Amino acid sequence: MAEHTHFQVLENPHLPSAPRYGFGRCDCRTCGDAAPALPQRRLFTGLLAGGATLAGLPAWAQEGVNVGKQSKLTSLVPAEQVENAGAQQYQQMMAEAKQKGVLAPANHPQLLRLRAIAERIVPQSYGWNPRARQWRWEVNLLGSEQLNAFCMPGGKIAFYYGILEKLKLDDDEVAAIMGHEIAHALREHARERMAKTTATRVGAGLLSSLLGLGNVGDTLLNMGGQLLTLKFSREDETEADLVGLELGARAGYRPEAGVSLWQKMGKASEGAPPQWLSTHPAGPTRIRDIEANIPKVEGLYARAEKPAKQFEVAPPLRKRS
Repeated sequence: MAEHTHFQVLENPHLPSAPRYGFGRCDCRTCGDAAPALPQRRLFTGLLAGGATLAGLPAWAQEGVNVGKQSKLTSLVPAEQVENAGAQQYQQMMAEAKQKGVLAPANHPQLLRLRAIAERIVPQSYGWNPRARQWRWEVNLLGSEQLNAFCMPGGKIAFYYGILEKLKLDDDEVAAIMGHEIAHALREHARERMAKTTATRVGAGLLSSLLGLGNVGDTLLNMGGQLLTLKFSREDETEADLVGLELGARAGYRPEAGVSLWQKMGKASEGAPPQWLSTHPAGPTRIRDIEANIPKVEGLYARAEKPAKQFEVAPPLRKRS
């Protein structure tokens, strides 16, 4: 693949508007090999619509992973405000990337690859969050050697070239990352984190006024700044693993790719942990949790339409100073 003259890969492009969090990163300090405490889960099926009930659906339609209900705390923060803040932060970051020459052009083969995979996964997201139908989804590729990817609220996706090239990801593994990141947006983990921060700041005595949105504007200061620095909990990460597993399976990507992906990340984390990890490498518990849930999505994958084209693994690009 010929390199594009207007796209360069830097060790660290220094994009001020880039979020500090990344793929697989959590705020856990003491998380080890013990299985994380999960919320009580409920069966989800992305095929529920128009008031249909589980009892009225065929058995195959009841397949899928089980995750807990979304936190009621999210009601403290209007979804529109979080999504608008995400869009503004994302556009600012893309402008910075373009100025530095690290924003991939629309015809870049790896960007075409990412967008083709997203076209398959995004339609599978609508059942998880009805707002996803209204989101203005975007996918971009950044010329950074960092091992990172993210999806900001409102469907704003970015991959760093380093995670594609250094881990030699195939399409199924790329889909596992994308499904994981999209799951964070669908489950509104950023909104939940902001809500918890807001609740802590205002105190219990003001929650009633917040629920009425009486003075919410004064409470949600610097929302864009919060999006840059927030970290997801271990529980959020586990949830994203499982929801992403189902999204990928419904889109026709191998569920087992989630296992090989985390094996690659664990190997890459030897020494200094990459940006997309928390302060420790991904342990075998995370892989076991994915493996335990693969049988729940195998039927979905078996019936899913498979991608007609397999894209090439990202080749090494000459690093520019």
